[in-house]
Amino acid sequence: MTDTDRIKQVLTRGVEQVLPDVDSLVRLMTQRKIRVYLGIDPTGSELTLGHSVVLRKLQQFADLGHEVILLIGNGTVKIGDPTGKDATRPELSDQAIEENFKNWQTQASRVLDFDKITIKRNGDWLDQLKLPELIKLMAKSTVGQLLERDMFQVRLTKNQPIHTHELIYPLLQGYDSVVMDVDLEIGGNDQLFNMMMGRHLLDVYKQKPKWVLTTPIINGLDGRKMSKSYHNYVALTENPQDMYGKLMSTSDDQIITYFELLTDVPAGEVKAMQQAMEDGQNPMDFKKRLALTITAQYHTQKIALASEINFEKTVQKSQLPIDMPTIAVSDNTPILEVLKVCAPDLSSSQLRRLVTEGAIEFFPTHQKPTDINQPIDLSQVTTIRVGKRRYFNLFDKDRQLNK
Repeated sequence: MTDTDRIKQVLTRGVEQVLPDVDSLVRLMTQRKIRVYLGIDPTGSELTLGHSVVLRKLQQFADLGHEVILLIGNGTVKIGDPTGKDATRPELSDQAIEENFKNWQTQASRVLDFDKITIKRNGDWLDQLKLPELIKLMAKSTVGQLLERDMFQVRLTKNQPIHTHELIYPLLQGYDSVVMDVDLEIGGNDQLFNMMMGRHLLDVYKQKPKWVLTTPIINGLDGRKMSKSYHNYVALTENPQDMYGKLMSTSDDQIITYFELLTDVPAGEVKAMQQAMEDGQNPMDFKKRLALTITAQYHTQKIALASEINFEKTVQKSQLPIDMPTIAVSDNTPILEVLKVCAPDLSSSQLRRLVTEGAIEFFPTHQKPTDINQPIDLSQVTTIRVGKRRYFNLFDKDRQLNK
């Protein structure tokens, strides 16, 4: 594959659109290294495979040797991007912003090689803007243009307030392009309005062209919008068994999209899989490959294969796993307290919900408790399943102490 072919692949696979056009950006990238950036507002949220689409795209530019900037919006986050929001976001302190970024970076390191990426903070220049400069910036757009944003139109329809500081968010984000003198900005397709404002401002301030690349927003495992409220997402830090199992629940019509956007499987192989399914081959064959491929990306091939074996035994063959961790508890302990020992990463409310949803099961009785305060009878229960794929052997710690 030539350098031009690699560039074209980066600019087409997993890309929704390139503005003003792909061909001119290909020519520029073959002539010299470009400066490209992705801006993120560190709000402390859990990163998912949905976030990985644009992160993977950023890393691809770094792998091509271009100058890649990850811009932390510690200035703009104090406003809060109103994209997709029908209410004003709460203001974050500087300390909270930095803590959120540390958490964000830990998760994103599953995708990004930070040795190849320059980190900048737009608070370094936005916090220094003087009133005359801010007025000059605000003069570059009209209120009517800013109100064209769809989320503002929704608020107007609902008679909800639009605060002035939210209205100028696109101008401040667009100003980042001017300060950093970039050639390209990438982001999800929901950021198109903000990114195009940067293109406009760079032309006004410096008479310099700027390209914009948007990536698609993927749906969740059930085909609906990927959302934590729908419980249809896969976190980047998901443990391997849950990652594999969740991906095996992906709807069949999402298999090819996930291969294209979330993996590096060659396009020719993806196309062949799509044709095979159209010709009648069982989608399960390709879903297993998808789950194995993505789990290996975020863990290792060995761990992914172990997760596949565990899934086949526990889900497809309804067998208990062999290598379950052992948890020591006392007989007659309330179920909620037992669950806290088994899954300390889950909150009490999450554990209560698992009980009410029938996602807790005892073995060998196969009983599913409905009362979180019910005491556990260790003479009847030897194993507990928490959620879909987490199993624990239970050991009576008091019996051991009394020996």
